[in-house]
Amino acid sequence: MSHRRKFLKQGAMAVLSAPLMSFDSKKEWSLDVLKTDVYDEAYWKSIRKQFPLKDGQTYFNNGTMGPTPGYVLDKMMHHMLHYNVEAATIDYKNNSGPMLLSGYFPYEELRTKLAQIIHCDFKEISLIQNATFGMNYVGMGLHLEKGDELINTNQEHGGGFGVWQLLAKRKGCVYKQATLPEPANNPQEIVDAIFKQVTKKTKVIAIPHMVSGFGTVMPVKEICQEARKRGIFTVLDGAQCVGQIPVDVKDIGCDAYYSSLHKWLLAPAGSGLLYINKEIAENIWSTIASYNWDNQEDHGFRLMQNGTGNAGLLAGYEAAVDFFNTIGAENWLGRIKELGMYLRDGLKQMPHVTIYSSTNEEMAAGITTYGVAGISGPDLQQTMWDRERLQPRSVGEKMIRHSVHIYNSKEEIDRALHVLESLG
Repeated sequence: MSHRRKFLKQGAMAVLSAPLMSFDSKKEWSLDVLKTDVYDEAYWKSIRKQFPLKDGQTYFNNGTMGPTPGYVLDKMMHHMLHYNVEAATIDYKNNSGPMLLSGYFPYEELRTKLAQIIHCDFKEISLIQNATFGMNYVGMGLHLEKGDELINTNQEHGGGFGVWQLLAKRKGCVYKQATLPEPANNPQEIVDAIFKQVTKKTKVIAIPHMVSGFGTVMPVKEICQEARKRGIFTVLDGAQCVGQIPVDVKDIGCDAYYSSLHKWLLAPAGSGLLYINKEIAENIWSTIASYNWDNQEDHGFRLMQNGTGNAGLLAGYEAAVDFFNTIGAENWLGRIKELGMYLRDGLKQMPHVTIYSSTNEEMAAGITTYGVAGISGPDLQQTMWDRERLQPRSVGEKMIRHSVHIYNSKEEIDRALHVLESLG
């Protein structure tokens, strides 16, 4: 029996230590190496070294989940280990250590950094888990009645339509979908498709800022401006946007905006944000109620105070924002756009490839969805992996969604184009 206990104890310790052993804890992860005035190919190659991704494998599925930089992982691990080692010496009420009960603090410094990225007041921002949480906080917080019309599109992610369909069933609201063009290359066609569904009973227009499946950047400013004239509440699904394209919620003029930052901002899974315009925030009921459920001075804090969570995650969240800011929004977003255009320019040269994403570069960024004649999406994904260890993501039966980010290179895109060319 004693031998068995010893074996189980050793096995448990091995499991616990495995993640730390596989991560290069001896490597110095620092933001200093990111600071430069020269953003050439050599620089972006050095950025790739900031990610503990395996050599010889290429990740092209950032639209689902972004890999976390080593600097961010290091900050998370340090926070979690520090608390577990120093638990008895920390008094969270007297600020003698790191924040532990994440869901009870306002995190003003982190929210201020996020506010600077999307251009708003930090009190208009709530820290949430992901885009789906944001959609539900808004939908459940609105005062809606039977017969009120709610408009989505036919190209929503499940995290963009679920609550509106639920409210239609629960409260008797009328759920409607606008049919968007595919591919979408004319912004006015999108505007027309949405307002074709609008009537005097329309209360909410909830649409993506960027379509998840195709990477289409929607003409949201024009849509929100027209909706405001008609007294219609607008909420944008920005799950694919923050960290991929510029986001200025004040310039857009939306009432609410939410995003998942574990995608393009490369934050840890569970990092999201919700923006609600302070002019209407008092009209949004708290979905989860805690001490500050009726805080009228800081509505962002009111809507995000949800009890104990993972404080180490929040440390990683803030580190990801610092990583982004150190490289700089213009350089970061510009690199994604550059690589996306490079891929699309290559695809356009192949007659056997159909591009389902927008080829209007004002409506495109780092996501490109396409298909190859005579091969299914899942088979194309497998072929990419088998031949070159490239990992995009299949979408449905005929398409593949190909995401590019700052850790990718033109050489990796060239390898993908070579595989595609060979299938013609």
